[in-house]
Amino acid sequence: MNVLPRNPAARAAVRQGVSVSVATGLYGVSFGALSVAAGVGLGPTMALSLLMFSGGSQFALIGVIGAAGTPVAAIATATLLGLRNTLYGAVVSPLLQVRGWRRIAAAQVTIDESTAVAVAQPEPAASRIGFWVTGIGVYVLWNAFVLLGALAGDALGDPRAWGLDAAAAAAFLALVWPRLAPRRAQLVAGLAVAATAVLIPFVPPGIPVLAAAAVAIVVGLVAPAVPDDAPASPHAAAADQPENETDRESVR
Repeated sequence: MNVLPRNPAARAAVRQGVSVSVATGLYGVSFGALSVAAGVGLGPTMALSLLMFSGGSQFALIGVIGAAGTPVAAIATATLLGLRNTLYGAVVSPLLQVRGWRRIAAAQVTIDESTAVAVAQPEPAASRIGFWVTGIGVYVLWNAFVLLGALAGDALGDPRAWGLDAAAAAAFLALVWPRLAPRRAQLVAGLAVAATAVLIPFVPPGIPVLAAAAVAIVVGLVAPAVPDDAPASPHAAAADQPENETDRESVR
């Protein structure tokens, strides 16, 4: 029995969400193994993954711990990286329009991947489906593979030998790439990459990510605005299309 939605856009969003969830979830093996190797026990590793649920922040925290850093430095580094999720929340909140406990659930699964899938969709319904499929899928698979990695420990060897370090990044890049067609998006991407590359050797982890986000904000304030006659988003473009022949006549 086919359980996919009938709407083609929604079906595409489900497929994207599932593929990204699998690619990202698999990389959880490396976090579980590295966390245990850094001296973090199984229980704390799972609590960290289930509650924090921000891959970059999790890796940054255990990286500092593994390098014999102080707890304050570990928390500060993880917090800096986690601040980007605040920006993601501002992006997806208008798309989801959820309240009550659903808002809390949405906040928990607002991550790089769920945001990327949501904003890549051509219509609001597909954005909501893509967000929830990706967010929940990554949450379940990531934590399942974190547990597997923590239990297996060093028996798995270096996760990079399996290509797991590149799988999640490749899936994320595949989602972002089509949105780089406009010149303005290319400008933001280029400046963000340059700022990140310059800062990485000199500043603590987390700062380059915030600098890249700041670049996008500055470009948004300085670069020319989108013309009034151009849709601001794929959703707006879809909303502007006449729905039937009567509407087409009224537009004429």
